[in-house]
Amino acid sequence: MPITGHTRIFFIVGSPVAQVLAPQLFNPLFQRHGVDAVLVPAEVPPEHLTSFVRSALQARNVGGLWVTIPHKAALLPLLGHCDPRGQLAQAVNAVRRHEDGSLEGALFDGQGFVQGLAAKGVKCAGQRARVVGVGGAGTAIAVALAEHGVARLSLLGLDEAATDQVANRIARAFPTVQVQRARHASPAGCNLVVNATPLGLKDGDPMPFNPAELNPGCTVVDILMKPEPTPLVRACRERGLQAHMGHDMLLQQVPDYLEYFGYRDIANNLRGGGGHGLNELRQLMHAHTATV
Repeated sequence: MPITGHTRIFFIVGSPVAQVLAPQLFNPLFQRHGVDAVLVPAEVPPEHLTSFVRSALQARNVGGLWVTIPHKAALLPLLGHCDPRGQLAQAVNAVRRHEDGSLEGALFDGQGFVQGLAAKGVKCAGQRARVVGVGGAGTAIAVALAEHGVARLSLLGLDEAATDQVANRIARAFPTVQVQRARHASPAGCNLVVNATPLGLKDGDPMPFNPAELNPGCTVVDILMKPEPTPLVRACRERGLQAHMGHDMLLQQVPDYLEYFGYRDIANNLRGGGGHGLNELRQLMHAHTATV
């Protein structure tokens, strides 16, 4: 990609960032559609996040940030504006700068997740769902599942008090959904289970839960953005369960990101065409995730 003084720069900010697939997706997309922009990974430790964001977004040719683990919640105090889903989840995965210098955040993870499920023929309504991990992405997914009518939603997080707070916020916003903190690690009794923890990023990580305890017919989604199936996904598939990686969650968010950062025509093109746009994104993704 030719990069010049006119190129608009975006960063995807996380720690780690070795696993991110967004640059392999968005940069070819920018090039294919004649957009003079580039998305660059930036590994920023949590203790340097505030200084990085404030400095990077002072550069006039930096268009904004994609945000990944573990920074989605940590960015909230830096924002002057936040969309309703981000406010409820207390997390964002996109940040842009206004002309007055103030920062605005938005959250697309949850909607991308449920749209990805729908693309695989999985409906949320009436499901008994478990979300393991209540960081930024996990909370966003939990909010979206409640918004789309799951019957029961249990949340499992390391910090019990923080998990209770998330469960209480969602329960107040969606009173028809039974929302609670999970009292045990077993996913038995659930028919939709989501791994939203980092477990599986590193070789030798323990499983986020025991696949042997899953109900027959359960659907499992591991949202880790790795090019190959995680040990959890492989173990679930060996049991004959429907198990998916989180790539569709990313694909479904692409038009949202593009529109948010000012590329509405491309976003509309990808959303339209009877699925043609999504097929284009799948082709780009497949070029980098052929083993999935």
